[in-house]
Amino acid sequence: MKVEKTNIKDLLIIEPVIIEDERGYFFESYNKARFIDSGIDIEFVQDNQSFSKKGTLRGLHYQNPPFAQTKLIRVLEGEIVDVVVDLRKKSATYGKFFSILLSAENKKQLFIPQGFAHGFSVISETASVMYKCDQFYNKASEGGIKFDDPSLNIDWGMDLKEAIVSEKDQILPCIENCNSLF
Repeated sequence: MKVEKTNIKDLLIIEPVIIEDERGYFFESYNKARFIDSGIDIEFVQDNQSFSKKGTLRGLHYQNPPFAQTKLIRVLEGEIVDVVVDLRKKSATYGKFFSILLSAENKKQLFIPQGFAHGFSVISETASVMYKCDQFYNKASEGGIKFDDPSLNIDWGMDLKEAIVSEKDQILPCIENCNSLF
């Protein structure tokens, strides 16, 4: 696997080695030993999967300590714009976002350490997204940032007036008023 650093410390793009032949393809989406060899020593405890239709925007979500989550995001079907926002107050990139196109075709994964808000928009007809977490979901520790926070100015790859957004996500605060404990 190839591990690529981003412009935000600890945020990594993971590209698996794809083995293709006349039958199709094969790749390891996760191998603990290979991750450790690359300096990523995480014990994942929960897998989540979502299915969404075009125009869906989910996020930006996080869980506060001690239930903060490291995530490994990948797309099983379709295409998404995946977005994270650095909430680590002591980080040089606090309040900055990173976005990447993740798709079933490119098979890239995004490794998101604790301390980030995460969300994605679906730009294909449908998308199935799977992600690993190193902490279990804990409702009492959840938080979020409004997807259209003007101070972030995130390009979600879609017209936000047409986005399908949950009521819960529509009323999240802007980053300056979020309850992040990072």
